[in-house]
Formats: sequence, structure tokens, C-alpha cells
Amino acid sequence: MVKAMRLVKPDQRQFQEPDAEPAAEHGEAKDAGAAMSGALNLDEQQTLMLNLDTSLRVHARPHFFSWTQGMLQSLIRHEVLVCALRSGEPLSLSVDSIAINVADPSTFSDAFLRDAPVAPALVNAWEERRFRPVVCAAGDVKALVGGIFVRELERVGATQLVVHGTHDSDGLMESFFVFGCAPGGEPRRQAYLAQLLVPFLHSAWMRVRMNARTRGNDSVKSTQRSAITPREQEILRWIYLGKSNFEIGSILNISPLTVKNHVQKILRKLNVVNRAQAVGKALDLRILSP
Repeated sequence: MVKAMRLVKPDQRQFQEPDAEPAAEHGEAKDAGAAMSGALNLDEQQTLMLNLDTSLRVHARPHFFSWTQGMLQSLIRHEVLVCALRSGEPLSLSVDSIAINVADPSTFSDAFLRDAPVAPALVNAWEERRFRPVVCAAGDVKALVGGIFVRELERVGATQLVVHGTHDSDGLMESFFVFGCAPGGEPRRQAYLAQLLVPFLHSAWMRVRMNARTRGNDSVKSTQRSAITPREQEILRWIYLGKSNFEIGSILNISPLTVKNHVQKILRKLNVVNRAQAVGKALDLRILSP
């Protein structure tokens, strides 16, 4: 289940990244990819390409779950994946979490949202690294120590974090992904793979959300279509052809008052205020065809 939160950035940045390189001037910053570009062997390169190809076929949440908890695990092994999306101004987040070995993955979404310092601390760390991935132990993020989010991660042994996101042209975070991993992964390799995979992860998750919204709208339309009776559909057809209540009554051999009552029911069912809007809505719902 997708959750939402208001994200308030702290005035002081408390994140400390273990073994981090000192901040470099522009042009001197060393990206994780520079050290790892030739580090993937042939099998790993093939696995990477399979993952990127699979991500393009993700269109629904079951697909997203199967990919992230299946093939993607061969590159970034994780116990929990938290996905966050900026969803308004002032800055707020919509959050989802996925885990295969947890009875209720939404526990991590709830903890991520309730533990207010977590998101600002991780986003700030990412921004301070000029939008490059951050790999750290959860306990090394001061804002997280002792919080409910870390406790939930510790409960499943996911105490190493790999965090990366996407940003817009103004440098504002668009989406943010937190991989909760078991300790022991090679940080530079994980950071490099996160750089490669997160753009595809973002695109796949956006398609999932968009299609879920479309299906929700389709469900509403289906309900509205089924609520219109055959008689009301017949009356809508004559309204579409420009007939008055009196003319429709004469055609159908019913009184103008009965036609009027049918029209009022149609307006209520379609949630519109006049006959013209009813026709437009009926065409949109395919109750009528032009």
C-alpha cells in the first residue's frame, strides 16, 4: 500500500558516511563508476542487460514485485526496497515498500514515514554527494540511530543501506530508492550498480503507478456504465440526436414527465448538471457511440 508523508528538511545535516572521500571541486569528483566501469565480468554484464530489458516490461505492481525480488536480486541483493516519490509542494513523499520475506512489507513504509528524520537525512546525504549513490551502515546515520525504521531493518538483518534517486532539472529530488541489504556487500560495486539501475527502476515504478491510476479510473467508468439502464441509454441516444422531452415521450410512447424523471436519474448517475454534459460523459464512457 502506498503511503504519503510531509518531508521537512532538518537545518543541520547529521549524516556521516563511513570512509567517504572528501568533497571534491567540480571536475575533480570521482564517481563510483570511474572505479567500477571495467569491474563487471561477462556474466554480470549479461545479467545487467537482462535486468534492464526486463524492467521495460514492468507495467503493474506484480511485475515490479517479481522483477525487484527476483532477477534484480542477482545484482543488488536486498531484504527490503523502499520507493519514495516527491508528490507536491511543500515537499512531500509518497512511499511504497517491497520485501519478499516479510509478512507485511508496508511495515517499512509506515516506519519510514513515522520516523521523521530518516528521509531528510538520506536525501541530504545523497545531495551532498552531488546526487551520487550513498552506501552506508544504517547505524552510521545519526538521524536513524534508535529510530523505528532502523529497528525494523535490524529485525530482518538489513543493516546496510544503498540509497540513490533521480532529480529534475532544478536539482530537486523526484524519486528516491533505499535498498536495505544484509551487511557485507562491496560498497563501490553496489554504488555503481545503483547508478546503472535506478533510472530503470524509476521508469518502471512510474509506469506501475500510472497504470494503477488508469485502472482505477476504468473501474469508476465501468461502474457508471453499468448503472445506466437500457431505457436510460435509449433516452440518452435521443438527447444526443437533439430531441426534447416531449419529442422523446412521443417516440417512446411515454409521458414527458416520465422522460424528465429518467433524465434526472441519468444526470445523477453520471454526476453531471445538464443534458449536454450528460451526452459528453456518455460518449466518454462509451455508453453512446458517435
